[in-house]
Amino acid sequence: MTAERRHLDQLAQAGADLFEVGLATENAVLDGPVIQAAYHRALRRGNVLDAAVRAVEHAAGLRPTVVMTYWEPVRRHGPEHLAHLFADAGAAGVMVVDLPARQAARWHDAAREAGLRTPCLVQRTTPATRLPAAVAGASGWLYAPASTATTGYRGPLDVPALADFTRRLRAVSPLPVVSGVGISTPALAARVAPVVDAVVIGTPVVRALATAPDRAAEVTAAFAQALPTPTSTEPRA
Repeated sequence: MTAERRHLDQLAQAGADLFEVGLATENAVLDGPVIQAAYHRALRRGNVLDAAVRAVEHAAGLRPTVVMTYWEPVRRHGPEHLAHLFADAGAAGVMVVDLPARQAARWHDAAREAGLRTPCLVQRTTPATRLPAAVAGASGWLYAPASTATTGYRGPLDVPALADFTRRLRAVSPLPVVSGVGISTPALAARVAPVVDAVVIGTPVVRALATAPDRAAEVTAAFAQALPTPTSTEPRA
């Protein structure tokens, strides 16, 4: 068993209910230094698409799995090809965090044809009048960042502002709302959990995997134990 598969097994056993697998890209503008460094390591090893597909194949056998990526890899490999590739690997969905509006219809059609959900990241700065358009075509869930900073932010969170944004999203869409970005401690996860439907923890786990891999499961368990037990891990379409 490869180290990657062993780590995925350990994270699932530690309490992860869903996996988010990143497809590495050079210009990950919404990500902070920890995840960018992980992407750059993957790019130096090469064959990043094959590696991501293998990770999804194993992860999807453990928990529902979504791929997080940027438009550049989707454009380069082709939306239709990439959608079918990840669907065949077992992914539940693919979230393109910087999906250009002019490409949204093509991507959503490709994903729907492949049987994938298309979660949508909605920036907190999106004006209320543009929210309906921003979530049009989304399926699975909406991603509301807990911070307006890049991933890996370790400062305080404005939870009331996140709660208000979540209410506005729920007013324009029936989809579940999940949150990540800046949820840097189990205590912050416990504060955010009541205002959203799920919490995504990325950088703390990636940091542990990069610096002390054997501690990644311990980090995951600490966050999982701070959260209420979910009633379902299956996102609503």
